[in-house]
Amino acid sequence: MVSKMATFRVLVHVALVLLSFSVPCIDSREREGNPRDYLKREHSLVKPYTGSGMSIPLWDFTGNTMVTNNFVRLTADRQTQRGAIWNKIPCNVRDWELHVHFKIHGKGRGTLFGDGLAIWYVKDRMEEGQVFGSRDYYKGLGLFIDTYSNHNGPHNHRHPYLSAQINNGTWKYDHDRDGTHTEVAGCEALGLRNVDHDTTMAIRYSQDRLTVMLDIDNKNEWKECFDVTGIRLPTGFFFGASAQTGQLADNHDILSMKVYELEVSRAEADGSVDYSKISPQADFFAPPRDHIDDPSGAFKNISLSWGKLFLLIFCVCLGGLVCIIVGVLVFQKRQEQNRKRFY
Repeated sequence: MVSKMATFRVLVHVALVLLSFSVPCIDSREREGNPRDYLKREHSLVKPYTGSGMSIPLWDFTGNTMVTNNFVRLTADRQTQRGAIWNKIPCNVRDWELHVHFKIHGKGRGTLFGDGLAIWYVKDRMEEGQVFGSRDYYKGLGLFIDTYSNHNGPHNHRHPYLSAQINNGTWKYDHDRDGTHTEVAGCEALGLRNVDHDTTMAIRYSQDRLTVMLDIDNKNEWKECFDVTGIRLPTGFFFGASAQTGQLADNHDILSMKVYELEVSRAEADGSVDYSKISPQADFFAPPRDHIDDPSGAFKNISLSWGKLFLLIFCVCLGGLVCIIVGVLVFQKRQEQNRKRFY
């Protein structure tokens, strides 16, 4: 009996050892969607945000960023704020997908809110600047959710507007024209601001292809924003998010950022390329459009509501009427003077 029990224990032990080799450890790789896609925890930001005070492991903050139990607020609904959150570890994954849960909301109505939110995969981190709170002339990928329209010429589109820019360090983001001349693609993202639910964006980069999808209506259904090929991004860059307010403001909140490694088959020749040494590049840019100078002076970037527009028209009409009446009175006065001279 003892011999049989000992034999049984040995068999159980052998079975457990074999099972440990045959089944991957799901504690280190969270699987969602495609069973071959794995969550990269070192690049992901999820609740609960563990840490002490304003610190979160593996993440850094700049500017006016504030950490709460439910979200990371990059800017509050106040003027002239700037904030960012950056992953500390460079991403050495060749093919990846980033899911961003975010929320943009505030007291502004009509078009009186701004400026917007940016998602980054870039070489240099923790550098503040004028491009939605981060630096210009960056190297890598910038995705911009622009909530305020700065231009009404041929570059005009409805806002919020989501666009992508690939930069090798030589391009300038043109705020006055909403980045139109340097975007590789973009789409209108109407309805993502001031809603009860959060918004989800998926950025997939695989085999030199960049695909961006949105779930704005909280229906767990992706709607494609754009899908472009000929995009080359190096490995070893950093993920981050930033936001900025100016004269107009909004709350810009990040709820989570999840990075997944995509398992794809590649040609053997592809293994000879050192992707940490390539330069960010895009084969395609949006069709060029003519530059048109923006308004300057006191009326630059002023957006009028219907009430203000009516008041402006009324004042112009009233001023015109006063000028006509004064002109008629002056004319009659001169006519009377001419008659007196004649008699």
